[in-house]
Amino acid sequence: MEKIDYKKAEKHLYMPKAPAIIEVPEMAFFAVDGQGDPNTAPAYAQAMEILYGLSFTVKMSKMGGEEPAGYYEYVVPPLEGLWWADAPAFDGINQTDKSLFHWTSLIRQPGFVNEEVFAWALERLAKKKPGLPLSKARFLRWEEGLCAHLLHVGPYDAEPASISKLHAFITAQGFETDFTETRRHHEIYLNDPRRTAPEKLKTLIRHPVRKT
Repeated sequence: MEKIDYKKAEKHLYMPKAPAIIEVPEMAFFAVDGQGDPNTAPAYAQAMEILYGLSFTVKMSKMGGEEPAGYYEYVVPPLEGLWWADAPAFDGINQTDKSLFHWTSLIRQPGFVNEEVFAWALERLAKKKPGLPLSKARFLRWEEGLCAHLLHVGPYDAEPASISKLHAFITAQGFETDFTETRRHHEIYLNDPRRTAPEKLKTLIRHPVRKT
């Protein structure tokens, strides 16, 4: 069976050629919540270690003959982030003090991953890295629903210009943003900032919407 790469298999969810209104279906994720500047907060670096540790524990389970039922070959999906702040209301434009950010970092999981697989991965990773606070991780099934998104190319700090374009598109299509406690500013990081020049970074920016 060919290895599944969700970015390629579901390009409409990850690599739109133009701004689009989209219905995002339910998916499974590993998630870690936190607060603070992602560039400096130890909690963010720790969240990355947890999420990638769990994700690759599942992916590499086949190497030890412990793959879950229904396992298939796949590429670990990209890192994602939900972002918000207490005040002012966060839309990706008007909040510049990153120390005030709240975030949920996520990595999508393939369809065979469930609560049991998550518990198994926690147990295996705890043995390998006993110092990691794995109690911060959670398994999440989440249906994002009606959204608008576009692909931003360039540095993260240049996102406001793309978000302004997204908001203009949302209004022109007869929608408005629909931020709530469960519907946040959403970013999907399609390449690795450690290995990619800032001007070539690709970030999917997704905002929840509703009809006006």
